[in-house]
Amino acid sequence: MSWITDSGPMRDVVISSRVRLARNISGLPFPVIMDRETALETMDKIYNGIMSSNSALVDQLKFIPMHELDPVERNILVEKHLVSSELVQRADYTGLIIDDNEEICIMLNEEDHIRLQCILAGYQLEEAWDTLDKVDDLVEGNIEYSYHETLGYITSCPTNLGTGMRASVMLHLPALVHGGHINAILQTISKIGLTARGLYGEGSEALGNIFQLSNQVTLGPTEEELISNLQIVVKQITDKEKLTREAIHKANGVEFEDNIYRSLGILKYAKKLSMKEFMALLSQVRLGVSMGIIEDIDLKDIDKIMILGQSANLHSYATEQNSLETDMDIIRAEVVGRLIHG
Repeated sequence: MSWITDSGPMRDVVISSRVRLARNISGLPFPVIMDRETALETMDKIYNGIMSSNSALVDQLKFIPMHELDPVERNILVEKHLVSSELVQRADYTGLIIDDNEEICIMLNEEDHIRLQCILAGYQLEEAWDTLDKVDDLVEGNIEYSYHETLGYITSCPTNLGTGMRASVMLHLPALVHGGHINAILQTISKIGLTARGLYGEGSEALGNIFQLSNQVTLGPTEEELISNLQIVVKQITDKEKLTREAIHKANGVEFEDNIYRSLGILKYAKKLSMKEFMALLSQVRLGVSMGIIEDIDLKDIDKIMILGQSANLHSYATEQNSLETDMDIIRAEVVGRLIHG
């Protein structure tokens, strides 16, 4: 879980940076209308094309057909933000090529034939794009993409035409939410070609005051221009979040710190934790760690707990422990308490 376990710039606010590219093979129907045989042949074609490259990267890659994983294993990949829920829902037709560090993911037969992704810890948009650009060149060297002079890369969904790129950052914005600024910010960014979604993308809730900010426009600007536009906005939001944190702390003093420590205490000793309560409490603890109020916990550990407290990871834990407990809220409290105590 590289993006979780690695350190990254500005991690106090920016949890991760991710860039995705949508690509399709010339002459083939989109995955949504493929039969299973054609879909499996397409995955073989992509995998063999990538592995025939003389790049050193191929030695770090492994291919995982989704149907070979059980439902829990598939959903753990979703919870780690390595694949989309759409990929695992069509497990009989889809696959994943992933590197050893779980930074580079290539989804096969999702909405498009190929979805390339690079995800890194903290604020590393340019680094993620530079890495993915090289991977894209590697794939294109062996596979002919569907491309139009005017429309750019041809994609299954028209909203991805052009660059086919979605660049995003996962932001922790508790102060802007608490201060009542977040709605105005979200309305403003929508006017400049950006959008904000919840923890797991489109249609998901912003649990734990976590938002995914990404470009909405893909046709017209270059990849570099899209990255630059997103960077400018992220810097402004990050600066405002930090200033608001300090202002709230200064205005509320002991009450502010008391709320953080109470949240930590509940996470340590609770016997049941719903997903919503868990994420709300963890948000407060993450805020306290980020501001140096809590000194004996690392941000990486907090973000690891965030992932391990999700449903599929809890099912995996219960299975490993041969637990007969079926209430996920009870299991969550047990797992989180153990991790918080170290």
